Amino acid sequence: EALLARELMTPNRVTVDLNPSTADAWDIMRENEIRHVPVVDGGVLVGMLSDRDLAPVDVGRILAFDGATAARAELARPVIDRMSIDVVSVHPETDVSDVIDLLLEARIGAVPVVRPDTREIVGIVSYVDILRALAKTLEGV
Repeated sequence: EALLARELMTPNRVTVDLNPSTADAWDIMRENEIRHVPVVDGGVLVGMLSDRDLAPVDVGRILAFDGATAARAELARPVIDRMSIDVVSVHPETDVSDVIDLLLEARIGAVPVVRPDTREIVGIVSYVDILRALAKTLEGV
């Protein structure tokens, strides 16, 4: 019996819109202990922000070479400047084997789950969710 995305997704509690600063987005990810956050505009998925998108913001290096004003400017840049816009997403009824294929092909750690008609985000499936489900399956063997 097929396992579906909706059965192992984390229902989406954490999203950001286009306007928060890089610093605010970082805080949201740190406080929620997440590495991927969907970016929404009016509840509709428009992008994805991951720790990889934020990695180039090396505040220590910027401070050392360009000073505090430059570091503040980098941290003030909005999410829209940093997010990935070519977002791979799945529907709640997508088979988990297809989700795994997508994660591997796109070399990403998580994929948002959206309603097919509205693109409204309902959850996110990360590789951690998939590993949890696999562990449960193996325990039951």
